Amino acid sequence: MFVLEVSNLTKRFGGIRAVEDVGFKIRDNSIVSIIGPNGAGKTTLFNCLTGITRPTKGNILFTDKYISKLPPHKTAEMGIARTFQNIRLFSEMTVMENVMVSQHARVRYGLMSAIMKNNGFRKKEQTIREKAFEYLELVGLEEYAGDIADSLPYGSQRRLEIARAMATEPKLILLDEPTAGMNPAETSEVMTLIKKIRELGKTILLIEHDMRLVMGISNWIVVLDHGVKIAEGRPDDIKNDPLVIEAYLGREMSH
Repeated sequence: MFVLEVSNLTKRFGGIRAVEDVGFKIRDNSIVSIIGPNGAGKTTLFNCLTGITRPTKGNILFTDKYISKLPPHKTAEMGIARTFQNIRLFSEMTVMENVMVSQHARVRYGLMSAIMKNNGFRKKEQTIREKAFEYLELVGLEEYAGDIADSLPYGSQRRLEIARAMATEPKLILLDEPTAGMNPAETSEVMTLIKKIRELGKTILLIEHDMRLVMGISNWIVVLDHGVKIAEGRPDDIKNDPLVIEAYLGREMSH
């Protein structure tokens, strides 16, 4: 079963072609990587998939429903979550509160229950807190639940972003350079985390420049260059594709 199907996706900004006729399919419960040099159109593609940017043309099907024209909050409600290349936490809130905010997106309160904070409200809040703690445990941040988010080390802030995205209970999670700026040990931790997320039944689509991570965890890889898809396939196929080597990976990768 394909959870996401992209066909003829194009996005132009004036005369600039950011993405041109890109198409690919993602199977349920798989890890797919989007790779390519800087300026290849990867983040623009993510923005189109999540409703931040409306495509110039083309179709996006998520669980067999067209989502090309939906705004971000609607794509989130349908089950798509994402992180960003630049960290976007609520820096003055606690680690726990950052995750609880995402949980609130799945809960509906009546106005009076929120004002009066009745038993129903308190039970929902307790459930949200417990669920948020589970996601902090998943990413290894449970002991920092009461800390201010901005006080966390860089690598931990990135993992908190993943926990917050997971708290929306998505079917598909998009990770935009989740290991950017990390050292090898931190990268290895994120690699393990991504595998754990897949074991939970999620589908992961990621943009990543670390080729060791990409080749180590991906079931499928899509390669963009100047907004155009130049290759897709399994990691071994991509490593040995002459167009990919020339455009991005470098000659030494073929060896």
